Amino acid sequence: MGDLKQTIIGLGAYKAARIAVKDIPFDRSFRTLCESNACGNYGKSYMCPPDAGDIDLLIAKARSYEYAVVYQTVGILEDSYDFEGMMEAGQRLNDLAQAVSAAFSALPFSKTMNLGSGGCRVCEVCAKREDAPCRFPDKAMSSLETYGVNVSELAVLSDMQYINGQNTVTYFGAFFYNE
Repeated sequence: MGDLKQTIIGLGAYKAARIAVKDIPFDRSFRTLCESNACGNYGKSYMCPPDAGDIDLLIAKARSYEYAVVYQTVGILEDSYDFEGMMEAGQRLNDLAQAVSAAFSALPFSKTMNLGSGGCRVCEVCAKREDAPCRFPDKAMSSLETYGVNVSELAVLSDMQYINGQNTVTYFGAFFYNE
């Protein structure tokens, strides 16, 4: 499966690593963080809670996969208050996640799921906010946190840094699959 990692790196990831899903740390308390609405997307995106589904069902869905290729991007910021740089870096991770989905769509996996970072960014404004159906259900993507993944622990297990230095921001995604 080294080819999957190399493909993801070739698509723009800083690092990538394969991990058995049984080793991924899940924590249902991430739903409480979502409910605090720190990011502003709670109840405003189909791919975020509560619309994404029950946390226990999402964790069970993720655990139904055998493997995941975890990948990361690292963005350089002007300073620790560079919100625009953080948003650009987050968009770059989710653009990468879309490229990963497209690149692996023709491979003979029995099932797949790709999770990004910080919520779906396919549309500038989610159709949920307009009380309309999802415009791109085949591209819409939830975050690792929506599925209860403890990303800081996942980084350690994947031999990656969660923080990559001063004035950087690191985002993670994971491509789940069954062979």
